[in-house]
Amino acid sequence: MAAVDIDVPVEIEPQIYNREDMERQAEGFKEQGNAFYSKKDYSEAFNYYTKAIDASPKTASYYGNRAATLMMLSRFREALEDSQQAVRLDDCFMKGHLREGKCHLSLGNAMAASRCFLKVLELEPSNREAQQENKNATTLLEFERMAEFGFEKRDFRKVVYCMDRALALASACHRFKILKAECLALLGRYPEAQSVASDILRMDSTNADALYVRGLCLYYEDCIDKAVQFFVQALRMAPDHEKARVACRNAKALKAKKEEGNHAFKSCNYNAAYQLYTEALAIDPNNIKTNAKLYCNRATAGAKLKKLDQAIEDCSSAIKLDDTYIKAYLRRAQCYMDTEQYEEAVRDYEKVYQTEKTSDHKHLLKTAQMELKKSKRKDYYKVLGVGKNATEDEIKKAYRKRALMHHPDRHSAATPEVQKEEEKKFKEVGEAFTVLSDPKKKMRYDNGHDLEDDSNFDGGDFDANNIFRAFFGGQGGGFTFDSSPDSAPGNFFFQFG
Repeated sequence: MAAVDIDVPVEIEPQIYNREDMERQAEGFKEQGNAFYSKKDYSEAFNYYTKAIDASPKTASYYGNRAATLMMLSRFREALEDSQQAVRLDDCFMKGHLREGKCHLSLGNAMAASRCFLKVLELEPSNREAQQENKNATTLLEFERMAEFGFEKRDFRKVVYCMDRALALASACHRFKILKAECLALLGRYPEAQSVASDILRMDSTNADALYVRGLCLYYEDCIDKAVQFFVQALRMAPDHEKARVACRNAKALKAKKEEGNHAFKSCNYNAAYQLYTEALAIDPNNIKTNAKLYCNRATAGAKLKKLDQAIEDCSSAIKLDDTYIKAYLRRAQCYMDTEQYEEAVRDYEKVYQTEKTSDHKHLLKTAQMELKKSKRKDYYKVLGVGKNATEDEIKKAYRKRALMHHPDRHSAATPEVQKEEEKKFKEVGEAFTVLSDPKKKMRYDNGHDLEDDSNFDGGDFDANNIFRAFFGGQGGGFTFDSSPDSAPGNFFFQFG
């Protein structure tokens, strides 16, 4: 039987690199990484430094080079890990300590950064870069201290100032960014605060502090339901987040109390509404926009309760919190109208009309201007002591009483000064009666027209005595007044000629 040739697989020995080959290969990767680093192609540089580390994981300089690349990519936490590994492998690796310090500084850890820079100065006392960076770390600590003090004193502008300076030294510090964003929110600069928080959330969607600040902005913009969602999410990420817990509790309490007040107002229970709005205002003094609405709501309830002066104060408080709040200006203007403070009403309506040029606002402004003009004339209703809705009979009765009270004959025994004053009042009473007893003149007067322009009216030259005689019985009749000191306004009797 013929022999059969069988193909026997040949076993190939795996290629084994010795230590020198590995080091040579690692050095080649490092050189390629250096070339890409010089071209500012940091992503490729990172890849080759990683290959060098894989080939020679005990070489400190490769970790140092990769740390430098990660720093250029703003990946400071990863760079910090590589720097720390580098100095673990070689405690005398000066660049490793320097880079570790710079990473700590960029991440906002000034104390740790300072320790690293001092280590560099131990190795090389004249190292100017380490000397300058150590000064920067000291400066950062001072800005932190000032910011902490400013926050305690509620000087939020100062905190923002300090955090801007701190972030110039520690650009990757989320803690500083969050503190700045929180203070921007407390200052009412919501778009800026939201921008900072959103930038952090894009990099880390689970950052509880950023979620809290995002909710805080919505809360202060009176978007309470959405705000609560962010607070709840922040607490899910960090159950011990005290600020988020307090803000969530305040948001829910504020919404509930405000809604209770609104319900009481709609039910015409104005006293209860007034009290509920007062309680809501005590929940969170920092919530500017919501509190402005609460002050205006309380002013509306106060106006219903005839607390007009308090209503004006509440509107002013609302405007102080939010000077763009048109509803507060309108409410205050109406209160000014109701209290006959027409100049102030005109000023508020002018502000409203300049902001929103609607036909309704124009009408309100014109009405206030007309009332202001009317208020600067003689108030004939006041002269007679009647209301503006007085009937014809009420006007006649009022004239009869006032004319007899101020008639010159009644004050013939008084001093010349008193006689002059009573004569003036007597004339004003006659003038008032002349206008208010004539339907056409009264209508023109009520509409704010200048009666001096009326050819049938001459307030300066008419004879009050003629009006008096005509009213009390014609040319032949008259009165004799008892001018004794104890006489009362009604002490008179008819004398017939």
